[in-house]
Amino acid sequence: MLKEERFQLILDRLNNEQKVYLAGLSALLNVSEDTVRRDIKELADQGLLKSVRGGAVPHSPGPHHFRDRVLRDNEQKQIIANKALNFLKDGQLVIFDGGTSAMLIAKSLPKDIRLTVVTNSFPIASILEEHEHVDVLFAGGRLLKNSFVTIGYDTIQFLKKFRADICLLGICSIHSHLGVTGPDYEESEVKRAMIECSREVIALASVEKLATAEAHYVCPAEQLSMIITDQPADKEEFKIYTDIGIRMV
Repeated sequence: MLKEERFQLILDRLNNEQKVYLAGLSALLNVSEDTVRRDIKELADQGLLKSVRGGAVPHSPGPHHFRDRVLRDNEQKQIIANKALNFLKDGQLVIFDGGTSAMLIAKSLPKDIRLTVVTNSFPIASILEEHEHVDVLFAGGRLLKNSFVTIGYDTIQFLKKFRADICLLGICSIHSHLGVTGPDYEESEVKRAMIECSREVIALASVEKLATAEAHYVCPAEQLSMIITDQPADKEEFKIYTDIGIRMV
């Protein structure tokens, strides 16, 4: 079997099962585990999957640049935003991270709700500038240009000043065992700071981002209070998250 054929079979199996194991692929391809390991490394180097101990999991399928994400899956994101609005109440201090789902929540806030919002997102700060009853506290720092958010030491130190009621956390990838991960190291550090200063963490993730992984670790999945998705909360595939104490909405 040619190497390119092995690659395609690995990717097909990963697409169908959301995780592949060295031993299973070795038997399927009739090659040694060392060969499979080298194949997975090549595919990981090409950005086609994420290599993990004993096998591989998918990358998040979405684009990473903010401009591209704004135009993607808006119907699904609006479903997530509408669900999230049910958890926002007058008087709360809420952290909005820089995800496009969080941006849609900002756009959808009722005109009469009274919140204090902490954010590192330029687009979200711009949207909420027009909201009469929302006070906005902006976390300064260095601009991460592909996400339009601030990152770095100053951003993290600013976030540490608060004890938020809720953190609305955009998710690039989440896996029940590998946790929450992202494609950028410094942005992942900021997300961790947001989580650590929040009483409740609401992850915003379309269903395609579940059971995927990126390079930079944010937190264990169990640290999330709930995951809001664009699918019905009682789907059987969500049981793996409810079993570890995460509410699915």
